[in-house]
Amino acid sequence: MRKRKIGQKISWGIAMFCYLLSLVAASYAVYWQIDNSTDHPIFASLLASVVFLIGCGIVLHVIANANLPNLKPGSDSQE
Repeated sequence: MRKRKIGQKISWGIAMFCYLLSLVAASYAVYWQIDNSTDHPIFASLLASVVFLIGCGIVLHVIANANLPNLKPGSDSQE
C-alpha cells in the first residue's frame, strides 16, 4: 500500500463524512415522505442535498486515491 499525503488523508475523511451525511439526508427524506407528501420543498431540498453530497464524496474520494507526484523543485527521487 502506498503512503498518502496529509491532504489526501483529509480529503478521504471529508469524503466519508459526505457519504455519511448523504445517508442521513436520504433517511430523513424517506421519513419526510412517509409523514408528509413529496410535493413539499423540504423533500426536494433533501433529495438535492443527497445528490450534492454524493457528488462531493465521489470527487474527494478520487482526489484521495490519486497517485500524486512529488512536485518539489530539486527532488529527483521517484517513488
